[in-house]
Amino acid sequence: MYAIVRCGGRQEKVALDDVLTVDKLADEEAGSSVSFPALLVVDGETIVSDAAELSRYLVTAEVVGPAKGPKINMIHYRNKTGYKRRQGHRQQYTQVRITGIAKPEKAGAKKSAAKQDTAEQAQA
Repeated sequence: MYAIVRCGGRQEKVALDDVLTVDKLADEEAGSSVSFPALLVVDGETIVSDAAELSRYLVTAEVVGPAKGPKINMIHYRNKTGYKRRQGHRQQYTQVRITGIAKPEKAGAKKSAAKQDTAEQAQA
């Protein structure tokens, strides 16, 4: 089973236990849980792409920790004017591990199961 999720303005293909590097997630500590919206879910032969059906799916991930991209050096130079500038940049990322791609149970199924349990207790 795998899913296509949206994270950081990009779409990523994820499966269970994949480690993904996404743009920095603000205020997320290592070990905390985050969820991503699913855009497409493939489970064997079944492909789910309907928006109403996808709203029931939940892709959860655990924050592994921060990460940094490669250092990028930029040099601006104009000939014969004495203009020289150096600038550097290093993008901040967050690594996450996908812990689950699941379809949560419907609220109505839980209520009917609870009603059935109370009916059984009343009969006993």
